[in-house]
Amino acid sequence: MSSPDARAAPSCAPAVVCERVSKVYPGARPVVALDAVTLAVSAGEFLAIVGPSGGGKSTLLHLVAGIDRATSGSIRVGGRDVGSLSESESTLYRRREVGVVFQFFNLLPHLTVRENVELPRLLDGKKDAAARARELLDRVDLAARAEAHPYELSGGEMQRAAIARGLVTGARLLLADEPTGNLDSRHGEEVLALLDDVRRERGVTVLLATHSPTAARRADRIVELTDGRTR
Repeated sequence: MSSPDARAAPSCAPAVVCERVSKVYPGARPVVALDAVTLAVSAGEFLAIVGPSGGGKSTLLHLVAGIDRATSGSIRVGGRDVGSLSESESTLYRRREVGVVFQFFNLLPHLTVRENVELPRLLDGKKDAAARARELLDRVDLAARAEAHPYELSGGEMQRAAIARGLVTGARLLLADEPTGNLDSRHGEEVLALLDDVRRERGVTVLLATHSPTAARRADRIVELTDGRTR
């Protein structure tokens, strides 16, 4: 694992550009989750988004991932306007161009670790899914646990498997939503070091949403998001 100071210099080219992005959930009392957020993230950068619960961190990641759509403003990833994608285009975008790592892992319990990691590439019709899964499981030190099921793993192992699954498609953007939130300090540090390592080795851009000051210190840059606004 790398030390926090062994960081690759990010490219000056933007990988993600958010321009005055707002997200309002309608209702009798509309909830403003994001309020005109403008943000640019360079290719290869490790960006930490910090702030209190309800501040908009997860909402922003979901918009960048194309899981949800902004009420106004624009989000461009690799020059592509994510908000303009059709439903089928959005599905392909998530499958091929972005990896998402959640706090609660989201591994399918009836599949083995290997099968969980293979799945996104299999869904994309790639014949090398097994080979890619083996390569990544070896990279995240889970080769010996490939045929185990998620319920047989520790929290740290499940999160490492989720990172491997997020990278298996060759995505250049990895969105990590509180990936250490359910881990003890030792396993949390292992996961953060892994994110930093794969960023350096593969040129992946990492957006990390976190409450943890320790996790945020791993990043090249920190942005605070409070009440839906950057500070």
